[in-house]
Amino acid sequence: MAYLTVQDLSLGYDGHTIVEGLNFTVNAGDYLCIVGENGSGKSTLMKTLLHLQDPISGQILIGDGLKKNEIGYLPQQTVVQKDFPASVKEIVLSGCQGRCGLRPFYNQEEKQLAKENMQRMGITELANRCYRELSGGQQQRVLLARALCATGKILLLDEPVSGLDPKVTAELYDLISDLNREGITIIMISHDISAAVRYASHILHIGDSIFFGTKDEYLQSDAGKFFMTQQEGGKA
Repeated sequence: MAYLTVQDLSLGYDGHTIVEGLNFTVNAGDYLCIVGENGSGKSTLMKTLLHLQDPISGQILIGDGLKKNEIGYLPQQTVVQKDFPASVKEIVLSGCQGRCGLRPFYNQEEKQLAKENMQRMGITELANRCYRELSGGQQQRVLLARALCATGKILLLDEPVSGLDPKVTAELYDLISDLNREGITIIMISHDISAAVRYASHILHIGDSIFFGTKDEYLQSDAGKFFMTQQEGGKA
């Protein structure tokens, strides 16, 4: 069974439906990019996948040994979060909270996991630095390390390169791609269609029309052709 199976899902808030009729699956090792117009429901879908918000109708099935507390999440950052006065080490280690149960402290295994994930993200030398003193790219690496402490299986990323310069954006995309090659399943919201079709194995396009399939199938679809043309036109 797939990690996630979404069946006839309708999303919205305050009784207002944003998108309906969503059907897709996410298997171990997939790299799914969620794309579409602004306001089409991408972030609402991610919150629903994380059980932070209830769907209007439909269901999300979890399988293949995945547990609800084994999903790592990197949300869009707010101004307040960017100014958080904690050390890098403390923030990364906080990703292990779901492993602690009723324990009020972290054990040696969890501290070692945090250390390994800081090494994995190339931020070991930043361990004692204050998070709010870091650059945007460094902060995203810290949050990725934190998310990896929560899971070795699946990461949900909400526009992780938003506001970053092109060089740092490319580095972060490569880092996420490396994690996928190492076996981590990726679900990422992206406004960058060209990056989505470069890195993803599957595309979910939501909006006036809904598409789910491989990136090659997306490039041949009406939605894919239209949005690729729109994005290329915007760069001209």
